[in-house]
Amino acid sequence: MPEGAARAARSGGPDRTPSSATLRRLEDGSIALVLRPADAPLAHDAVRTGAPLLLSVTSPASAAHEELARGLALLADGPLGEAYASLTLARSLAPDAPHDAGAAHLIRTASLAAADAAWAAGDPDACLDAIRAADAVPPPPAGGDGAAHPSPPPPDRAGDSLASHLAGLRALLELRPADAVGPLRRVVEAQRHGSPVALHRASVAALLLGDVEVSADLGRRALAAARAEGRDDVATQVLEYLAYAEMRCGRHSRACAHATEGLDLALRASQANSAAHHRAVLAFAASVEGDGDAVRGHAEAALATARRNGLAQTRTLAEWALARDDLGRGRADAAASRLTSLAREGRAGGHFAIRPLLLPDLVEAVVLAGRPEPAVPAVEAFAAWADFGVDAQATAQAFRCRALLAAAGVGVPGEAGRGPRQVPHPDEDDAGELFLRALDLHQDDPGELERSRTRFLYGRWLRRRRRLRAAREQLRVALHGFERCGAAGWADLARGELRAAGEEVAPGGRPAALTPHQLRIARAVATGATNREIAQQLAVSVRTVDHHLRGIFVALGVRSRVDVARMVHRDVDAVPSPHQTD
Repeated sequence: MPEGAARAARSGGPDRTPSSATLRRLEDGSIALVLRPADAPLAHDAVRTGAPLLLSVTSPASAAHEELARGLALLADGPLGEAYASLTLARSLAPDAPHDAGAAHLIRTASLAAADAAWAAGDPDACLDAIRAADAVPPPPAGGDGAAHPSPPPPDRAGDSLASHLAGLRALLELRPADAVGPLRRVVEAQRHGSPVALHRASVAALLLGDVEVSADLGRRALAAARAEGRDDVATQVLEYLAYAEMRCGRHSRACAHATEGLDLALRASQANSAAHHRAVLAFAASVEGDGDAVRGHAEAALATARRNGLAQTRTLAEWALARDDLGRGRADAAASRLTSLAREGRAGGHFAIRPLLLPDLVEAVVLAGRPEPAVPAVEAFAAWADFGVDAQATAQAFRCRALLAAAGVGVPGEAGRGPRQVPHPDEDDAGELFLRALDLHQDDPGELERSRTRFLYGRWLRRRRRLRAAREQLRVALHGFERCGAAGWADLARGELRAAGEEVAPGGRPAALTPHQLRIARAVATGATNREIAQQLAVSVRTVDHHLRGIFVALGVRSRVDVARMVHRDVDAVPSPHQTD
């Protein structure tokens, strides 16, 4: 049957667009007619009704390129299940020619993009299948680049570095974290300099290793390189990871700025899936800042796309943001309900890569809600995950979780690295020792928010033990930490605990409580500058200024620019020059 020759009149539908099909010779020598995944309903109708189906037959190579283009388009702006199906079909249609560089590139690109789709959809088995398919393709020549995609593995496709990255990802997905460290470390060390895609891949590798400061540094370099080369397609994906790395470092204002820029780029490029992910990051950052309206607005927008297109990673991050907002406002019951759902195993729960990270919040929520028993398996699971050593904060958080359980009089799992150990009737003094151990471990991690949360919970526990002087000392330091990282909701909770411990506490809302970036914007507002003028002064987008201004209103407890200016003028010595760097 020659190319383009298969034509059959479909009864009742002469104006219908022909469906694409591909002739493919199978291993046994027979010929198969391969339809696109999107044509399955049409084929089903034809079988059910007996009506002929209008087909346009193309060569396997042409069809492979068409399916690749379709799959990449769906990956950016469509259902991930359909994207994965098209990309997998593209891989299967590619010529089986080991020495054909073009065919190898197509198979590799389709496989890596399919891994992206499976990762974002929360399907580790499908992701592993795609990574194995990519790993089976001979590596590209050194220096070769490929298209950028929104989820691991990242976009540069060159040589040994790509092979190391795939090996590390494969080991992580196969639950062999110790085997992932060496390959991922080689990726980080090999790409300290290079193209934006190479730097981005190294940034992602560092993030998977838990080296969040290194990841953020490499991400900033990748972003600068992408901007210099005019690679908005790469910049959009770099910003997703960079915003997340900055959040893990406790720099939430920077995370907001990066996510806001990424959202602008994604919307301009009609990349709805990437835009949804950036909105989820903005919701998460707003949950720290205590801006409930922003949390709900960004989360609802992200969830609308996530549910429509099967974005499990985005959905989990957005719902986690809503839970953290509840927790930061003292609504432990609401937070516990959301987090319990996300902590479930399987597709009904949260994304497999995010699920371990939210377990400390679940433990805190259920303990504060007065029903600590469900926290025991969560603490054990988190302690086991902390033993992997891929998160600098995890061990400290694990001790904090055990302290919360001990304070609630529930059996305490064993120390990280020594296996679970149940203490049937723990002494409450165990809680104090565990809190102190957690604080010791926090000294070496970069996240001020988590350190301050541990100190706040310790101070809260001390107050309930009537050790008021010690409680005030811990709560005072926690309050200052919350103010430094712009965690307005948690700062309000710390003020409430301090008052309950007998200390006079001024209400929130002084410029000193703002982040450095917010302080620069606040001072510019006080001069009468418009948002557009401030954006030009600070070399950021107007949307970024709008976002920070909302955060300033929340942190200062005001509703207008006039109020901001009044507070800045009142505390002028506390506000740095607009040109001061972070």
